[in-house]
Amino acid sequence: MSFKTLRDIDVKGHRVFLRADLNVPIKDGVISNSKRIDATLPTLKHLLEGGASVVLCSHLGRPAGTGFEAEFSLAPVAAWLKEKNGIDVRLASSVVGAAVEAEAAALKPGQVLLLENLRFEKGETKNNPDFCQALARLADTYVNDAFGSAHRAHASVAGIVPLFPAGRAVAGFLMEKELTALGKIMHNPERPLLAIMGGSKVSDKIGIIRQFFGKADTILVGGAMTFTFLKAMGIGIGNSRCEEDKLDLALALLDEAKAAGTRLLLPQDHLVASEFSADAECDITQDQTVPEGKMGLDIGPETVAVYTEEVRKARTILWNGPMGVFEMEPFASGTLTLAEEMAEAADRGAYVLVGGGDSVTAAAKAGVTKRMSHISTGGGASLEFLSGMELPGVAALQTK
Repeated sequence: MSFKTLRDIDVKGHRVFLRADLNVPIKDGVISNSKRIDATLPTLKHLLEGGASVVLCSHLGRPAGTGFEAEFSLAPVAAWLKEKNGIDVRLASSVVGAAVEAEAAALKPGQVLLLENLRFEKGETKNNPDFCQALARLADTYVNDAFGSAHRAHASVAGIVPLFPAGRAVAGFLMEKELTALGKIMHNPERPLLAIMGGSKVSDKIGIIRQFFGKADTILVGGAMTFTFLKAMGIGIGNSRCEEDKLDLALALLDEAKAAGTRLLLPQDHLVASEFSADAECDITQDQTVPEGKMGLDIGPETVAVYTEEVRKARTILWNGPMGVFEMEPFASGTLTLAEEMAEAADRGAYVLVGGGDSVTAAAKAGVTKRMSHISTGGGASLEFLSGMELPGVAALQTK
């Protein structure tokens, strides 16, 4: 890709505007999961050790955009960076304005000013030109390390980028890592290429499924969207979840896959129950049909066996979406078994990319996160990228 990265510039003596994804879960002022902070630390530390001062920023949650809201303050993040990582950081008095500009100007090399939540200002999500200018006045170099927000045409992600001098707007290490990993799937995969698609709705995955027709050798389908395909084919699905308005689309996708030479495999059996409950009595169907009064909640053992063979043959694997309701133990086996098989494939040298929040959660539940080749930090962003859509945050860097 044509964008520059942090490796291409000298940051010594520069004040860097670092857009990160610090949107971490906070309850009663306590951070319960610091993964997103940890993911951008290599970029932040590189800047500080390279002699830069840093204006760090992020959104957090969904404030109203009418000013400060204590619930969404980034104060706990500032405290975390200081106490857990020893970073010389102070929290800005606001997001933009004369006081913040003075605070930024006072920074010395090795120091960090963390702006308050960008979304306290409506100009962030509206990509307001005046707000972009106010942000750009805080620094002379721009680094985007927030891949998880790259699909948003927001001020700090896209609008601000053209306001920096030529050669001074680049991708951080996390952004570079994400785009390299996703590009490996999209542009230069080692074959066979296998895509495993799960989740509840066909409509959520249309773009990514179509993008892989003619590209993937095989697509495995699981999750509730299975039953939209099966009903469209005239197969009984009992009380299983189904998108009734997407039956024609499901048939069209089956035809498109065949025409493109991509095998699209559907479950051959299901684990079913009469109710969505952790203590429900479960059965395995004899074929693809779900009996009346039952609902499909996981793939069955025959399907697991077939899908396992496909995983073992593949050299490149994209996993996006669970095979069943893995959050409940009785319906987790299909997802967790395939997660372990993918980890074993990665152990053997296959390239396995996990994208999408549910898939990342399932990989963690299966205890295989560290064995996968790449775990994407951007749910919506990775889905849109893999669907062939242009990400505003990436497009801005490429144009620059």
